[in-house]
Amino acid sequence: MNVVLGISGASGSIYAQRLLKYLCESPQVSQVSVVMSRNAGEIARQEVGGIEVGGKATLYSDSDFTAPFASGSSRCDSMVVCPCSMGTLGRIAGGISDTLLLRAADVMLKERRRIVLVVRETPYSLIHIRNMETVTLAGGIVCPATPSFYSAPDSVSEVVDTVVFRVLDLLGVENGGKRWGSSQP
Repeated sequence: MNVVLGISGASGSIYAQRLLKYLCESPQVSQVSVVMSRNAGEIARQEVGGIEVGGKATLYSDSDFTAPFASGSSRCDSMVVCPCSMGTLGRIAGGISDTLLLRAADVMLKERRRIVLVVRETPYSLIHIRNMETVTLAGGIVCPATPSFYSAPDSVSEVVDTVVFRVLDLLGVENGGKRWGSSQP
């Protein structure tokens, strides 16, 4: 499975950091293409000291429209934008594709491939809700970064992982997340 990980400038870089780790460790995932918005790198440096990209992950500039996943003819299976700012959500909903991250999202929607947007904002305005509706009607999946607590997490990483494991589920990537009503993954 080839996955594109878009990282926008929303708060919540720890979600992207943990998700990238699990994608790179998964035997189901052969390649991870990473693209960050203009503000994502700075936010990540402030929140988690930056996002390390290596192993089976490759970092692309947000202005590099020669990246393979900028075209519908690419062999990209799915995309996740994590975290997804409301500005990024709005531009995706509006069909704006003037950066590589936005172009990749546009490609995923037009090709009817899986795209998961991990929105990180609260509360929602009516504009946010309508943009989420638009993306959902276009075939995207909106997955708010809302942690669960039924797994009795003991650390911030375990709380974050409740969201990350849900995202991995939506991508079809096996993971060690606990399921509701079960002590087993």
